[in-house]
Amino acid sequence: MPILKSSYKAKALFKNGHFATIYSAKLRPSPVLEQQRERLELSDGDFIDTDWSFAEISEEKTTKLAILMHGLEGNAQRTYMKGQGKILIENGWDVAAMNHRGCSGEENRLYLSYNSGRTEDLDELIEHILSNYKYDEIALIGFSLGGNVILKYLGERDTFPKQIKSAVGVSVPLYLRGALEQLIKPENVVYSQTFINDLRKKYKRKMVYFPDAMNAEELKQIKNLLEFDHRYTAKAHGFKDAFDYYEKSSALQYLPNIKIPVLILNAENDSFLSPECYPFDIAKNHKNIYLEVPKTGGHVGFHKSNAVYYSEKRTLKFITDHE
Repeated sequence: MPILKSSYKAKALFKNGHFATIYSAKLRPSPVLEQQRERLELSDGDFIDTDWSFAEISEEKTTKLAILMHGLEGNAQRTYMKGQGKILIENGWDVAAMNHRGCSGEENRLYLSYNSGRTEDLDELIEHILSNYKYDEIALIGFSLGGNVILKYLGERDTFPKQIKSAVGVSVPLYLRGALEQLIKPENVVYSQTFINDLRKKYKRKMVYFPDAMNAEELKQIKNLLEFDHRYTAKAHGFKDAFDYYEKSSALQYLPNIKIPVLILNAENDSFLSPECYPFDIAKNHKNIYLEVPKTGGHVGFHKSNAVYYSEKRTLKFITDHE
């Protein structure tokens, strides 16, 4: 499809990508959204928790569901997840906000956890939903890492359930090595340090349960995101090293095979994203890839008001147009 012209224009301080990113992650008041937790026991003996919210305006139970996936070290209670969920339930969609393994407030059971390319848990959740609930239409919505997982899921499979009609990825690091190289730049030290501090804490907690695979000496070596991916992510998930993980898990290579309409909303001033994360050439020649690149918006920071973000309204419109 042609590249979409964006109507989004940030105002005042939100024109600055870093301000938009930090405000949206740390300062935006959390939208009010009722959530009900369901635990899914996975086939490998682990579990994931999904937080459900239900359509407010439907007199009869809706047949439309949106599955939401959060970003690195996020959870279903993040403001961007609740903001998206709120506008969806107000417009007739149920919402299943999936927490990645180990992100729901309780450590997962296995040595492995989640990563940017692990689609198996999403696949099991979808199969569980289709086996136990009656939804005719499903939309997949992912933020940052979650967006990469969703786009890879859609592109790596020749077939998937017919109920999945559309997908949206917001601020998606489609090319993981490039995104890593961006994150470790000095301008992004606040973000990368926050991520590595959280990941080191998680490693330390996990180390107690897996002393044969994890140890304090290795933890000392994990001083940045690349080292974490070398020493934990790659090892725990069957990759040779971090670069093998980035190469095999990046959604960019899977975009040409996507068979349903997807919207990729990546801001031009998103400091997390490398040039490869803006797939203009693919979108120009692909009937299902809709690429929108506003000049502003930062990383998941498309502020219009605290009540509703541009990305939230845009996502609703896209999945509604492609029911």
